[in-house]
Amino acid sequence: MSYDRFVAVIADIATNLPADHVIAWADVLMSVDTPADGAVAADLIGARPGFSIGTHAQRLMQSWRNEAPGLTGSAVALALRSAALLQRRADERRTELAVSGPISAAVPVRLTSSVVIEVIRAARSRLLVASFAAYGVAEVVAELRSAALRGVHIDLILESSAEDGGALRGFAGAALTFAALRHQATFWHWSAARRAASGNVHAALHAKVIAADSRVALISSANLTDRALSHNIEVGVVLHDPEVTRKLVAHFQALTDPRTGVLQQLT
Repeated sequence: MSYDRFVAVIADIATNLPADHVIAWADVLMSVDTPADGAVAADLIGARPGFSIGTHAQRLMQSWRNEAPGLTGSAVALALRSAALLQRRADERRTELAVSGPISAAVPVRLTSSVVIEVIRAARSRLLVASFAAYGVAEVVAELRSAALRGVHIDLILESSAEDGGALRGFAGAALTFAALRHQATFWHWSAARRAASGNVHAALHAKVIAADSRVALISSANLTDRALSHNIEVGVVLHDPEVTRKLVAHFQALTDPRTGVLQQLT
C-alpha cells in the first residue's frame, strides 16, 4: 500500500501548525489503536485549541482512515514527531528576503531597517557589523550601545575616507558615525598601507553584513545610512543557518587576524 498521500498530509500539518501542537497530537495518538475511534479528532482539537485546528484534525483522521488504516496510532505519532523535527531543522536554516524602498506583492519580504534592529537585538555574545558607508542611523547606534551594555562584543568593520586611504569620497569615514561607540566596540579598517602591500590600492571595503553570534546574519546591498535602510531600492537576505553564518563570521575573523589578516584595528 502506498502511503504517499498520508505522508503529504503529515508533512502539511508539520509545516502549518506550531511544533508544540504537533507534539501534543503525537501524545494523544500514542494511546489510539485505530483511526476508527470517533473521539480522536475531538481529543486532538482539545489538546491544543487554535484557529483552523479542527480542519487539520479532520483532514488527518480522514487521510489516516482512507490511506493508511493499517497503521497504529503510535506509528502515526512517530511520523508526526519526525515531521515536526525536520520542520524545526528547516526553520533553523531558513532564508528570508529583506528590502528597502518600494515593496511589491510578488513575495513576502522584511524591511531592511527592521531586520537590522532585529539582528542586533538577537546577539548574545558577539556582533559583527561591516559597512561601506555609514551616516545618521541614530536608532542603529542606540541599539549597538544597548548591545554593548548587555555584554556583547562588537566588531565594526568600516571603510575609510579617501583622505585616509579608503574609497569614501565627499564625506567623512564611516567610523565617525559610530563615534559614540568608541569605547564600547572594536573598530577595524583596511589601511592604505595594507591595501598597497596586498596589491589592492584602489580596492574598497564594500561588504554590508551584520551577524549576531554565529546564528543569524543579514547580507545586504544597503549601507548603514538612513536613506539606504528606508528609501533606496536595496535587497538582501537574512540567514537563519548557523553553519553558513559561522563560515561568514570566520571569514571576517580571518581578515582581522593580527598575524595574517589584511584588516587593522583602529586605536
